[in-house]
Amino acid sequence: MITTRPVPLSNETLAELPGSIPKPNYDRAALTPGIVHIGLGNFHRAHQAWYTHRLMQQGLAQDWAILGAGVRPYDAAMRDKLLAQDCLTTLIELSPDHRGAEVTGAMIDYLPIEAGNAALIRAMADPAIRIVALTVTEGGYYLDATSGALDMAHEDILHDATRPDQPRTAFGAMVAALKLRRDAGHGPFTGLSCDNLRGNGHILRQTLVGLAGLSDPSLAEWINARCSFPNSMVDSIVPATGPAELALVREFGIADNAPVTHENFRQWVIEDSFCAGRPDWDRAGATFTDDVHVYEMMKIRILNAGHQVLANAGELLSVATIADCMAHPLIAAMFEKVQRHEILPHVQPVPGVTPAQYLDLIAGRFANPAIRDTTRRVAFDGSSRHTGFVLPILRDRLAAEQSVNGLALIEALWARMCAGIREDGTVIQPNDPYWSDLHATALTARDTPHAWLDQAHIYGDLAQAPRFADAFETWLNRIWQDGTEATLAAFIES
Repeated sequence: MITTRPVPLSNETLAELPGSIPKPNYDRAALTPGIVHIGLGNFHRAHQAWYTHRLMQQGLAQDWAILGAGVRPYDAAMRDKLLAQDCLTTLIELSPDHRGAEVTGAMIDYLPIEAGNAALIRAMADPAIRIVALTVTEGGYYLDATSGALDMAHEDILHDATRPDQPRTAFGAMVAALKLRRDAGHGPFTGLSCDNLRGNGHILRQTLVGLAGLSDPSLAEWINARCSFPNSMVDSIVPATGPAELALVREFGIADNAPVTHENFRQWVIEDSFCAGRPDWDRAGATFTDDVHVYEMMKIRILNAGHQVLANAGELLSVATIADCMAHPLIAAMFEKVQRHEILPHVQPVPGVTPAQYLDLIAGRFANPAIRDTTRRVAFDGSSRHTGFVLPILRDRLAAEQSVNGLALIEALWARMCAGIREDGTVIQPNDPYWSDLHATALTARDTPHAWLDQAHIYGDLAQAPRFADAFETWLNRIWQDGTEATLAAFIES
């Protein structure tokens, strides 16, 4: 580990960084943009931007540099941090027995955050931009919980439909930029979703075409016919950055105000459908395939649903991290039982990997003590994550007339967590965009469990499935009466 005085990160100081730290070997001043990425958080910088950086290190993709973008006021703080260090990022890889750092430079600018998103629209309208990518979270696509279609009644969608030249959403900005491109005689761009949604490319197409159709049906037809929206699956565990990570990067001799830590694993599987060209990300380890679905199904059901299996029990028992959850005998045993008995039977193998082998890989990754991935981060936005990751498995098991006992327990643990008090009496701070409603319903469900399932925007008709509803009520009553640990023990023994 480096012990010298940390060097402030910037283009000018790259040569001053410790010699053991890999850094861009390409001329960043000569890079030209080809990608706009909306929702530029830690994950993007540790994942998609890293693949592009690795190509640049090979002398490739020099015209595919990334422009960062955001559409929410809180994005401005990250923009300020990154611009102050010339959009360079220190990535710190954490494996159980090794720490390593590298500085990446594929991102060259961060667009202004402003009402109406004029700068973002102008950038995406430039024909040099051939890919617009997004990481806006699973809950950011304005999906109707019952139908899965675009929620045409959402106030943000209605705003963008009536004021398409001053959109509020990332999707409205993309539609506005595509209109400018069409009207100027320029070609389309590829819309690349990098969020954990099954069929994320199909969903992005649905969102843009549906939104455009509300104000300009001919534009909607043009987008549907000319743009491409490849499905993709992304995978790497990337914790949030806090004081520990800021201190860690300084130990490497770098003063970086926005470092990123990540595990020693990455995977990116992409449908090869790009209407305006693409970088050769496969030369940096990505996989192009015509069948993303089996990869994304394996990952979403075993990893993403698995995170939800762990996180709510961990929050209730004041277990700080996912690795700590895997070290907790009851939580780990519950995770193993739910995965092997109720999740794995509904996952298909991918080339070279069975579901059981993938579960072993995931269990090892979750247990990595070097990754301080908090249960709070993983439990965030449960209203989207349970809907997207857990409930589809539950529906499949009900349709197959199979037991949903373990999945019902997971939903009961979430309901108990949303009551907002851990079992040691500490308060769980709001942790969902709809926390106030969830919290009120969770308190009601303590005496009337079915009230939780009556949240139709989450559960739809599942409330009318007796095998699920009865098991949920039994588990929630038991959690409140006997506590989380006793309930987990009862489930493990059942």
